Amino acid sequence: MSERTEEPPGPDAGRDAGTVLAARRPTRRALLDRLAGHGAASATVLARKLPVSRQAVVQHLAVLDAAGLVRPHRHGREVRYLLRPGGLTTTAAWMTRLAAQWDARLAAIAAIAEDEPDTG
Repeated sequence: MSERTEEPPGPDAGRDAGTVLAARRPTRRALLDRLAGHGAASATVLARKLPVSRQAVVQHLAVLDAAGLVRPHRHGREVRYLLRPGGLTTTAAWMTRLAAQWDARLAAIAAIAEDEPDTG
């Protein structure tokens, strides 16, 4: 039996999984896209482009904030939200490492399958 050579989950694995879960909803991805393309915006401005209420947008933004993907800041009487790309960058790196591990596993399975003689 071969030894496992995969790396243990890093300290950010839970946060990265939370980032993926936070961004799984289309409305949240649309909010991230809007903030990435147009910069800081209030919930009111963001809600204008979406088929959901302003209150729903605020709730989605709270989830994205908790996941470290956006940051609210007060600008006078209004709260504007900014994209925090660092959360996406670390999650993308985690996903790349995870994909490499699966590629290695699949290559090992393929090698075993190719080494087995045909019994047919």
